[in-house]
Amino acid sequence: MSPRFSFEFFPPKTPAGKEKLQTVRAELAELDPSFFSVTYGAGGSTRDNTKNIVLETKAAGLSVAPHLSFGGDDEETVLSLINDYKNAGVDRMVALRGDVPSGMGATRLIYARELVEFVRKHTGDHFEIEVAAYPEIHPDAPSYAKDIDYLKQKLDAGANSAITQYFFNADAYFYFLEDCEKAGIDKPIYPGIMPITNFTNLARFSRNCGADIPRWLTQKLSGYGDDQESVTKFGEEFVTELCQILMEGGAPGIHFYTMNQVEPVKRMLQELQR
Repeated sequence: MSPRFSFEFFPPKTPAGKEKLQTVRAELAELDPSFFSVTYGAGGSTRDNTKNIVLETKAAGLSVAPHLSFGGDDEETVLSLINDYKNAGVDRMVALRGDVPSGMGATRLIYARELVEFVRKHTGDHFEIEVAAYPEIHPDAPSYAKDIDYLKQKLDAGANSAITQYFFNADAYFYFLEDCEKAGIDKPIYPGIMPITNFTNLARFSRNCGADIPRWLTQKLSGYGDDQESVTKFGEEFVTELCQILMEGGAPGIHFYTMNQVEPVKRMLQELQR
């Protein structure tokens, strides 16, 4: 079976950002990805924007997977959105716990397992459902073993496969796969890959989501200072090599967090497909 490659976008907030995304999507579509995914803000804060991007992508004849979470929404609102996607011919989805926006008080978090169960209850097998996996442990997880158990619950509830949080240590992924197999997980787990283009932003993202940047890599990237060209060049070489190691080690494909950019994702994928 050929490896699966997919690309993730976030909903732009401005007309200029939307126009840019249309160009980026068209260029990346030439690489024939399995699907595009579109992120969803905390508590559905980008709900309409996400929906618009998803429907436009589908109308362009491309396979697309909206991210979805309950957040602060009620079941009726979420079900209406799910049915809108189904009626538009969307047949993929990324089911997440998500986060409740600040200011919403003690609203209960509804876990991804519950969302998967909800989607299956109301739409049967219509959607190919992805869930999130965390080779370096979710920041809120009480333990490594418990986090794997949470993943198993999501997959057992009806999810088809998982996409990981990004990481920069291939061993973290391979050890995670071994432990998932020991726990009885036999569904595909696709590595999520983040290109390195802006180290300051990457470091901030990583602190917030618990992704580890190895000390040597931090020192290497920090050493370039304001030399953005060198950061981008080294980052592209390093991440391409990481992807090659993952693929050679048996990863079923790669999910790229594009940050709504064509490069360097395009160059990396072209290198992998040689």
